Formats: sequence, C-alpha cells, structure tokens
Amino acid sequence: MHLGTGMMNAVVGTSYTSEDEDILGADEDYTALEDALRREVANIESTHPGYDEYRYHVDELGHNPYELASYLTAKLRHYTRENVQGELRSLFEVQYRLTLTEEVETRYRTETRTGTSTSTDPETGETTTEEYEYEVEVAYEYYILHVRLENRTLPAVVASRLDTEQKKLYDVLLELKGNKPYLWDGIYSGNDGGNDPGSDYTVPGEALSDPAFVALITEAEKYLGFPYVWGGSSPGTSFDCSGFVCWVYTHSGVHNLPRTTANGILSQCARVSKADARPGDLIFFQGTYNTSGASHVGIYVGDGMMIHCGDPIKYASINTSYWQQHYLTFGRFN
Repeated sequence: MHLGTGMMNAVVGTSYTSEDEDILGADEDYTALEDALRREVANIESTHPGYDEYRYHVDELGHNPYELASYLTAKLRHYTRENVQGELRSLFEVQYRLTLTEEVETRYRTETRTGTSTSTDPETGETTTEEYEYEVEVAYEYYILHVRLENRTLPAVVASRLDTEQKKLYDVLLELKGNKPYLWDGIYSGNDGGNDPGSDYTVPGEALSDPAFVALITEAEKYLGFPYVWGGSSPGTSFDCSGFVCWVYTHSGVHNLPRTTANGILSQCARVSKADARPGDLIFFQGTYNTSGASHVGIYVGDGMMIHCGDPIKYASINTSYWQQHYLTFGRFN
C-alpha cells in the first residue's frame, strides 16, 4: 500500500502537472512570439528603408518545447495557458534581443567631369575654347544598418530564473519529458531510428587524403557528445545543427560561415546529387520539425555516414528510414 503510494508520488513529482491543452497552448504562444520576431527581421528592409546596405548577424530562432514545459512546471508547478502569458513574455524578452545599429562610412567614387581650356593664337589673336574630361575622387556617405538578433537559448536563460530546488526539478522533468513524451513526439530530438555508432566511428582512410576534410573532421570531433541546444552556436552554449556546422567550417579554416540557419546555409550552396557527394559536403533534411525549407544539416563524411548535431553530436548513418524520409539534398559551398 505504502509502496504503491510512494511510486505514485514519484511519478507525479516528475510529471508535467498542467493539462495537455495548456502545455501545448503555452508552447504555441511562445512559438507565435518567435514567428512574429522572425517576420520583424525579415521585413527590416521595408520597415527601415533608405540604407545602402543591410548586414545581418542573426541567430536561429527556436526552442525545445520540453525545455519550456519543464521550466514552466518547475517555476509555477501548475499553469494554464491564460495565466502563463506574462511569464512567457518575460522569458522571451530575456532569451532574444534584437538591436539595429546604424553605421555611416565615408567612401569615395570616381566621377568624370568636363572642363574648358582657352588659348589665344599669338599671331592672330584669335581665342579658342576646348572642352576636356577629367576624373576626380568624390567623398560620399554610405549608410549601413546592422541587424543583430541574439538568441541566448532557453537553457542559459532558465538557469538564472530558477532557484536550486526548482533547477533540480527542471533537470528531472526535462530528462523524463515530464512523463509525457507523446506531446511532441514528431519533433526532431536525435532519435532517428537507427543504431548509430555515436563517437565510435572511424572515417575511411581514403577520405583523409584531403587536407581540408581532415581539418574539418578534426574540428568537428572535438565536440562529439555535446548536447543539442536550440539556438546554440558555440562550445560555451553547445550547439544546434546549423550552429555546429557554422562553427566547424569557420574554426577549421575551411570556409568562413557566419551563424545562420540550416536553410541559410543551403542558400549558399550548389546542390549536389547523391552520386556526386563527397566527404566534406553538407547534407540537408526537411520536415524534421515544423519549418519551411531545410530544417536540419549535417556534414557528410562518406560511406553513407555524417557527423551532425543530433542529441548529442555524433556520427550517424544517413541510410536509416528516418533520414531517408526527410532527405532534401546534398550541398557544396559555391
């Protein structure tokens, strides 16, 4: 009798206590805030016209819904969609920061101008005027708008908003998915249905004849086992899929790739067929979560394998039914 009660209390203590519709609704509302911010960034050039150039330094928007639900439960214990709106807004404003900074450069352009010269014939006294062209360097102001969107990521933000006991509860809830793994069972969480080698994989020797690929893999393997963190883009925060790829390509010296989304990376690539794919190319997937275009990216290492930021960062076969179902294309930087 007492044993059964204790087990029941243990389950309740590690479960999301709110109704499913409230948990899902709160997450939808947080996603709506992210979507609105995404639209704001996309429309910057129409809402702030008149600049010669727009430079974007934009982190990926997104969150792990289990992290949000675990935080809200640890913080509030029980919540409804209606009474959690203030907490969602407060959390959102800490997680994301959009700043617009104007920069004015003095630049120079070459302009062709027309002048006249007058000469007098010493014998006849006749005066003639001739036109000629000459070039001058003219200074002008060049206006740049820097658009910077920072995503501090939910794990970094919630750590500062929970006390010690709440943080312990948060960690347990997140690990167990609040005993409600069915809530977002379609979201990409690293479970691709295969028996991945994880970090126990050796890249085929023939691929290592390319120095650029060696540099790429040497950098990538430093982070094997790092967890997947939505919006993460450095070893300090850990990574999401695109943050991992951007970091590895840039810090290996193979290709300078400023932080962008999986779809943003694809836009910089030429598409490559499966038959022509080679180690060091990128492989893109779609539909791993609800977004348009490429939703996930990994680094192809040959022999049907990739290294990617799953959960955790690991080697994985691209030939499982999961990845084949979501396959979009291979890509190579232009």
